[in-house]
Amino acid sequence: MAARKTTAKPNVSPEELTQYYRDMLLIRRFEEKAGQLYGMGLIGGFCHLYIGQEAVVVGLEAAAEDGDKRITSYRDHGHMLACGMDPNGVMAELTGREGGYSKGKGGSMHMFSREKQFYGGHGIVGAQVPLGAGLAFADKYKGNGRVTFTYFGDGAANQGQVYETFNMAALWDLPVVFVIENNQYAMGTAMKRSTSTPDIYHRGNAFGIPGEMVDGMDVLAVKAAGEKAVKHCRAGKGPYILEIKTYRYRGHSMSDPAKYRTREEVSKMREERDPIDHVRDMLVQGGHASEEDLKAIDKEIKAVVNASAEFARESPEPALDELWTDIYADA
Repeated sequence: MAARKTTAKPNVSPEELTQYYRDMLLIRRFEEKAGQLYGMGLIGGFCHLYIGQEAVVVGLEAAAEDGDKRITSYRDHGHMLACGMDPNGVMAELTGREGGYSKGKGGSMHMFSREKQFYGGHGIVGAQVPLGAGLAFADKYKGNGRVTFTYFGDGAANQGQVYETFNMAALWDLPVVFVIENNQYAMGTAMKRSTSTPDIYHRGNAFGIPGEMVDGMDVLAVKAAGEKAVKHCRAGKGPYILEIKTYRYRGHSMSDPAKYRTREEVSKMREERDPIDHVRDMLVQGGHASEEDLKAIDKEIKAVVNASAEFARESPEPALDELWTDIYADA
């Protein structure tokens, strides 16, 4: 990906652009704090950070409407924050505390919010894809005009259940947007070494599912593509595939040293293609915000994140009898 220019005028209002900046910065600062807490031993198990990929979920949430659903894999903290889940509840869940969204029983990879229409957080590669189609099937059955965003990565795109789901979704014209978050390294193998074709979204052609490639480091490009996809789905035309080319700055998980790529590659991406810096440049160059304004936003966001960490520390661990609750979902 070549370095971008920021001379083009954004196709959104200054207020919207500022909100996207806030939303992406919240995810970035939250994930940095989560990494610190993991290093301190306050977060156990696996922890997959979203640093670098913020524009994907913020752009698509900007294209969503109330009642739309979302489901994803284990790299899920960004999705939770972008759809409006409380940072306190997310951080408390990461640390296994009672104040978390799953009462401390799910951890990083397994938390949900019915209120925000967020259905996980799944630890099995690709398992969320058929579940996402199921959510879309329910909406089509109800005729409520809702759309489901089903997120998965370039690694999961090689799972057989993905294509079984494509077939069913196309056959039944389900209102589902399949979002391939292509961060180019899956769990640790470069895409060119694991995937036979350079463009994964073309695989939808076999099922008659349209799709496109999107620059996942540009929140406005993601928003525009998302609006096109949801319009297609709401019109009853069936599923749509968005392959969003993005890049994670950290390893697959906190335990991954990421030796399969060079530090120079990561540094170059951060310097030339960072999604938050891109919006920052548009705000400053467009005269919509000063450097002092942006510093104030960063200070505000850091305070929110620090408060979430403090909430998590103060929240008690789940009581033993909590193990026997929420075993079955309510009807």
